[in-house]
Amino acid sequence: MSVKLELITIDKPSDVNIILGQAHFIKTVEDIYEALIGTVPGIKFAVAFCEASGKCLVRTQSNDDELKKIVVDNAVKLGCGHSFIIILKNAFPINILNQIKNIPEVCRIFCATANDVAAIVASSSQGRGIMGVIDGSSPLGVENDDDVKERKELLRKFGYKL
Repeated sequence: MSVKLELITIDKPSDVNIILGQAHFIKTVEDIYEALIGTVPGIKFAVAFCEASGKCLVRTQSNDDELKKIVVDNAVKLGCGHSFIIILKNAFPINILNQIKNIPEVCRIFCATANDVAAIVASSSQGRGIMGVIDGSSPLGVENDDDVKERKELLRKFGYKL
């Protein structure tokens, strides 16, 4: 059996965050929906889960039609069994990541980011799977005192620090 590696870019607007992960059961979309809707008031999101057996459908739930189209298009493009992708508006992954990780069928999180993301996908005669991700850009240096000040101000602007 041979394996082919491919880089699949996640297409998304710049003002959204995504969470890319792996889960193992058909109820993933409903459990993620419930976790998201109950965690952040005013959150807008869409989730798509790629089944790996049975009908092998892309299962989806959303409270935003625009985000639903984006998440479905990306899930189909990825085509990896048991993968899921969440697209968020009006919330950050940090607001909901622990709730997602605590869903019993969630196996792993590959990334949670607003950056440009590409998934490294392996294909074989059995199917496709996510091997890892490339999340954003490589470091260009080490922060200096001004950068530290800027980081701290940004965290306070978002309300994560006093």
